[in-house]
Amino acid sequence: MADLDGLVAAVTGASSGIGLATVATLRGRGANVAAIDREPFPHADGTLSLVADVTDQSSVDDAISTSLSTFGRLDIVVNSAGIGAVGSVEDNPDEEWHAVFDVNVLGIVRVVRACLPELRRSPHGTVVNVSSVAATSGLLQRTCYSASKGAVLSLTLAMAADLLAERIRVNCVTPGTIDTPWVGRLLAGAVDPERSRAALEQRQPMGRLGLAEEVASAIAFLASPTSSFVTGIALPVDGGMSGLRAGSPAANGS
Repeated sequence: MADLDGLVAAVTGASSGIGLATVATLRGRGANVAAIDREPFPHADGTLSLVADVTDQSSVDDAISTSLSTFGRLDIVVNSAGIGAVGSVEDNPDEEWHAVFDVNVLGIVRVVRACLPELRRSPHGTVVNVSSVAATSGLLQRTCYSASKGAVLSLTLAMAADLLAERIRVNCVTPGTIDTPWVGRLLAGAVDPERSRAALEQRQPMGRLGLAEEVASAIAFLASPTSSFVTGIALPVDGGMSGLRAGSPAANGS
């Protein structure tokens, strides 16, 4: 597909996981992409690599300014930067709560704040945020992370309402457990990594972890002008995790 020909996208969290896959998918569909991350973009493929920290407004502003100097416009913003946290409500110290919200929630605020003037000029201005199935389903040992992703979902809906009159669309994806470097590090730190991975896979109705490329495809759909009548939605990319209960009829109470 070439539905993004001539459009310019800025993607945060672009150097790994869902962000990295999103950059490749958007470029494959014709977009020019500014890849924003604390680490340089790992591929010399024509993507504009911009080193910035979403917890620092001036850093974000500088990155967006450089993107505009290079491409002359901005049409799509994908907020993929995020960090995780493990623990119940009593496990994470205040400092960790502040850090997670600073990246996962306020990071989106800072990026959109910097991009809005250009999105207003675009005939196809759109924002896609990366939330999580944790925003809508209670998961064990993910209190801080779930709260932050719930805030991303609410932020998405509020921004969609605020920007509706300006014809800027705002949506989010809510991925399930995706086979990303963060999940890999989490499993590597488990007592029995293979057993922990099997347990994660069994938790998914489809019996496997999702792929970053599958989430990226959903992001590209929401970013594309072909979805111009879609705003204010949370699109699950979770293998049925949020709505299905896998197992035998007897196990499901039938």
